[in-house]
Amino acid sequence: MSVHDGSRPGLLRTHQSALSILQRACDAILIVVGEYIACRLYPEAWDTEKTLAATLAVIAFYLIGEMNGLYRSWRGQPFRNEAFQVLSTWFVTIPVLLCLAFMAKVSAEYSRIITLTWFLVAPALMLLWRLSFRAVLAELRLRGRNTRTVAIAGATPMAESIAERIERDPALGMRVVGFYDDRIPSRRHKIPPQYGTVVGNTDKLVEDARQGLIDIVYIALPLKAEPRINSIVRRLADTTATVNVVADFMAFDPLHSRWGSVGDIPVVSIFDTPFSGVGGWLKRLEDIVLSTLILIIISVPMLVISVLVKLSSPGPVLFVQRRYGLNGKPINVLKFRTMTVCEDGDDVQQATRNDPRLTYLGKFPLGAFLRRTSLDELPQFLNVLRGDMSIVGPRPHPIKHNELYRAKIHGYMLRHKVKPGITGWAQVNGWRGETDTDEKMEKRIEHDLAYIRNWRLLWDLEIIFLTIFGRKTSQNAY
Repeated sequence: MSVHDGSRPGLLRTHQSALSILQRACDAILIVVGEYIACRLYPEAWDTEKTLAATLAVIAFYLIGEMNGLYRSWRGQPFRNEAFQVLSTWFVTIPVLLCLAFMAKVSAEYSRIITLTWFLVAPALMLLWRLSFRAVLAELRLRGRNTRTVAIAGATPMAESIAERIERDPALGMRVVGFYDDRIPSRRHKIPPQYGTVVGNTDKLVEDARQGLIDIVYIALPLKAEPRINSIVRRLADTTATVNVVADFMAFDPLHSRWGSVGDIPVVSIFDTPFSGVGGWLKRLEDIVLSTLILIIISVPMLVISVLVKLSSPGPVLFVQRRYGLNGKPINVLKFRTMTVCEDGDDVQQATRNDPRLTYLGKFPLGAFLRRTSLDELPQFLNVLRGDMSIVGPRPHPIKHNELYRAKIHGYMLRHKVKPGITGWAQVNGWRGETDTDEKMEKRIEHDLAYIRNWRLLWDLEIIFLTIFGRKTSQNAY
């Protein structure tokens, strides 16, 4: 008689370590402690409403934290990455709590000053204890405790990267005992001696693991060496070593890759967007808040520019052009008209220096001024507010240019894995304006993809700052 539990042998699962359980318990305690501290600072008795708020906060934080990957292993990750996940999880939890209070019509029963204090104290406590715990672990590992011996199968560039990372951060608690490779020296990647040496072949690797000399094995062979990888894995099954296969997905030039699954089958995405889950919520919240504030501020300047554009030449005030948006879907992008023509479709000529199509108000080059100062882009904040665009992202190109360059530049269409932006990393580095050579477009795409790979919320704010005050933003704008 068999029992079907819906699982398969060998299924990859998330490792639920004692540390992750400790993290959850401490987070729950600190969320409650944060609210208690807020009540003590502004003397108010703890009551049933406070208990309910704390309970809902813990539940919401847990659920959002699971979706955000907060409770995965952070061994080997810099603290700033973990801190970002804590803060992003908490600052998504806040609007959830406010929304629940509003729908339950109990928001008036909570002190605003106590609530605000709680919202600031709780994440500070969670960051403080994580930082303290990391410091304790680092000190223990520096003293030789909680350490693991590491063997690396394969003398490859990826093997060197692993050894370099371990050598650079003693707080990981790992010590490389050597590399194991069956190939002759001339066929191996040359490993710098400070990271270790080749101490034997895979036979010796298995023997050392059997004798208990090795705690962790990293198999750092290329994907094409699948038969050798299978052989090593089968032989190490006769040992107690922890075995990790390091798949060199960098060979595919991945774009924000991550683990996922199809049912119970684990998969790795090679090309993905950073704006799914909590990241997407944060990005959209950023766009809504900032675009609303900016539209309020620029409403009068936009009205003045509208009048000037209308006076400069016959034609509409706004120029609507179709561009590719998220996932390559066409969107209508708004701009103040700066030319005497409104080109769209299959024949779009890029603006050039001293372009004769630019508008004039008397002798004043209004069109050129609006383009150089990016004031012609102001209506795009309406695109941002309605969700077609983002404030920061790859600049949208005319559809004709997309079709032209997608055939010329590898990975060109990957820039559409995110919403197009009013400004972006390429623009603040001077890669805007006319792309009269393929090399210029390649540099723009290189910066766009770097933004997608490494996105973080603070980087958006940095790009916005550089757009306003940077020296390169208006470069090549005409």
